[in-house]
Amino acid sequence: MSSGYNSYSNFVSMPVPDNGQLDALHARELEQSSCCGELYGASAPMQHLFQMIHKVAPTRANVLISGESGTGKELVAAEIHRLSRECDKPFVAINCGAVSPQLIEAELFGHERGSFTGAVRMHKGCFERAAGGTLFLDELTEMSPEMQIKLLRVLETGRFCRVGADEEIKVKVRVIAATNRDPQQAVEAGLLRSDLYYRLAVFPINMPALRERGDDVELLARLFLQRFNDEDETVKTLSRSSRRFLREYHWPGNVRELKNVVHRAYILAEQEVDLAPAAGPTRPLVAPVATDCITFPLGSKLADAEQRLIFATLGYCGGNKTQTAEVLGVSLKTLYNRLNEYQSRMTGNENPIAPSTPISVNANR
Repeated sequence: MSSGYNSYSNFVSMPVPDNGQLDALHARELEQSSCCGELYGASAPMQHLFQMIHKVAPTRANVLISGESGTGKELVAAEIHRLSRECDKPFVAINCGAVSPQLIEAELFGHERGSFTGAVRMHKGCFERAAGGTLFLDELTEMSPEMQIKLLRVLETGRFCRVGADEEIKVKVRVIAATNRDPQQAVEAGLLRSDLYYRLAVFPINMPALRERGDDVELLARLFLQRFNDEDETVKTLSRSSRRFLREYHWPGNVRELKNVVHRAYILAEQEVDLAPAAGPTRPLVAPVATDCITFPLGSKLADAEQRLIFATLGYCGGNKTQTAEVLGVSLKTLYNRLNEYQSRMTGNENPIAPSTPISVNANR
């Protein structure tokens, strides 16, 4: 009897965990039970993703990962490499949209000294540096059609030449590619060669958007908050309104946006972390224009229509180029390339289309 009483007494005297301890506990549980490398999630879509990663990792199959920006496509590629038989070999990543069309061939295949202006030494490209391991090609659809043909040949033959060289180099590399576009739509739009698509999509993986992952949103928010707490030795907690905001917000920037919002809110908070103010406006800032549409007559050149649309969207987003690229569904590099083209035309005394022109398509005019 005495023993039972003592056990009960010890139990009721245990301190009740506060909100900070509960947040830490939830984060630890997530980290231990629902992770695959640096990917976290307990939802059905993420559990299915983890299964696909474990299935394909031990093979040498090429992989094509599709999904919205910020969903973690490079993390998936890195985890496939980590679980592969070649995990001790290099993992090399390149963003095809961040390299100019003039330099991407040299970046992928390397170049010899003196092969072009500025080539002061021999340079090994991504394929050569990734020999025996994995090469991750992000934003594949931003690569030019001409470059896609050269990439296809390397995938088919396993051979390539450095820029300025005569002798071919043989290399064995597993290629994992990624795009934030729908691959089939990219093929239909001429942004991705169908033969390259079929060569890469031996094993296609589609990344779920954060809004499709249910309670993962709150679990990830707790995990990020706990990491910031650990780094700074603090015990900040999520506010009750933040939990409601996590469920209601659309998260167009996915996990990347969530992490940034949690980080901003954490910095601003004294004790309770409030996410809604840190997320900022839930829609782009509207530029001072008369309407939300522009009008141009049928028969307009496609290039002119594209230019007007880009300028109008840039104005609609208050000049925010990153937001403009997201709204238009293109990479930031592509947007900068277009703006540079338009700037060149202006310098050449061509008639630019005013950025303030409002937008709507009227087929009756």
